[in-house]
Amino acid sequence: MTERDEQGVAVDPVTLTFLVIGGFGVLLLVIALVVGDLLHFGGPDADGPFSLPAIAAFIGGAGFVGAIPAALVAGSWSSGSTVALSTVVGVVGALPLAYGAVRLTSGLIRMRTDPTLTEEGLPGALGTVITPIPAVGFGEVRIRVAGQDLKYSARSHTPLPIGTPIFVSEALSATLVEVVSTAD
Repeated sequence: MTERDEQGVAVDPVTLTFLVIGGFGVLLLVIALVVGDLLHFGGPDADGPFSLPAIAAFIGGAGFVGAIPAALVAGSWSSGSTVALSTVVGVVGALPLAYGAVRLTSGLIRMRTDPTLTEEGLPGALGTVITPIPAVGFGEVRIRVAGQDLKYSARSHTPLPIGTPIFVSEALSATLVEVVSTAD
């Protein structure tokens, strides 16, 4: 018994079964990527050959790669032989896909990132006065930290006009720094 697609072409049941298995693997991968982090689906720190993305890649690969020989030999081999051939080819073809998924997810999990900017990282930064700093009171400075221009409220022991290059001597809070001029 064969199924017919929308153009009336017969689809072998073995081929259709392998395609459904491949589709299930893709669905599993989408679930792992979309809600896996939110719900810790598959374990919060799961990686390696038994991680959900690796299993999904293996199932999807076995299904889609296994459908290829099933479609090529459909009708000329017995169903049992077709299933055996498709299973072997599918598993062999799925192994590199699962390995690739393991390497990709492992690389993403262990990817180095810049540290989070905190008050402790501000002293020593260089910048420019963007709102004049009076002798008593506050102005504003633009400081370049970790490749980003950030604006902070600033105070200084001496008045500093707009455009004065500055050095951050102390971070007084998350939004306020004490600066000294480097124009001398």
